[in-house]
Amino acid sequence: MSPMAMILCLFIIFSPLQRSFSHNDPCDDPEILRNPQDLRSDQITVMINGYSEHRIPLLRSIAAAYSGCPVVSAVLVLWGNPSTPRHVIRRLSRDLTSASIGPASISVIPQSSTSLNARFLPRRAIRTRAVLVCDDDVEVDLRSVDFAFKIWASNPERLIGLFARSHDIDLSGKEWIYTVHPDRYSIVLTKFMILSTKFLFKYSCGGGGEPIAKMRRVVDEMRNCEDILMNFVVADETNAGPILVGAERARDYGDSRNEGEREEEVREVGLSRRRGEHRKRRGECMMEFHRILGRMPLRYSYGKVVNSVGEQGLCEKGGKLVFCDESVGE
Repeated sequence: MSPMAMILCLFIIFSPLQRSFSHNDPCDDPEILRNPQDLRSDQITVMINGYSEHRIPLLRSIAAAYSGCPVVSAVLVLWGNPSTPRHVIRRLSRDLTSASIGPASISVIPQSSTSLNARFLPRRAIRTRAVLVCDDDVEVDLRSVDFAFKIWASNPERLIGLFARSHDIDLSGKEWIYTVHPDRYSIVLTKFMILSTKFLFKYSCGGGGEPIAKMRRVVDEMRNCEDILMNFVVADETNAGPILVGAERARDYGDSRNEGEREEEVREVGLSRRRGEHRKRRGECMMEFHRILGRMPLRYSYGKVVNSVGEQGLCEKGGKLVFCDESVGE
């Protein structure tokens, strides 16, 4: 065979393989790069982050509940543990498909790595202008999901969330810290975060240039802070803080104030169970993001948008479901 024929043969053999590689990058996939006008504005796509097999029963319950919400177009379970056996993934996929209680489909998308950045990758299955990014240990009533989506529809450039935190500056150490303020906030968590689909591209696909790529590497190194980075990305573009929405019922099984056996098991497999260390690491993330970006884009917001009174997270204490801040007497 002549050298030219050999080159042509190799080109024919490897060209389809090369195309498949390029289509594995969602930022280059023509099926994903749709005109925003072609996306639905009356529904939302739910993306639940899953990792631990211990949480599968809870994940199944939460995914099924979301599938029954009229404003939900589809439920995507982003399975972020590549070491999970394939037969477990197949069984999970079958179980979730049959668990759907509404018109919204439930599908499992196995991730090729444990990177938390994958939570914000654009997906072919997203057919809506908004996405709800959430955890597998937070259960929110459907009326509150619908209400939060309506607030986003009126504020499509803002992040909408149910769980808020704040940045602040430690004057003595001259460093940014991650904290909670009673009267203001600048960060909403991916326990429950609604955002425009366009910010998935801004975060993941080079829309923010090299600084965002560097900050994504910080997320991978720290195995933390992807939610803080998304707050940076959105605030930097909009010069506005997030909007905190009150839920009628938000059950956070990973909250450290829970006392139930099931909640203890959920916390033990979570990434954020050591609160002091967790806050310190997230403060370090903010310091590094600020250094890379050269500015602090986070903006404070004040107040909470509520649909009714009595909204607060529920925890199990003394065998009862009570508000997490409430003490249970002997």
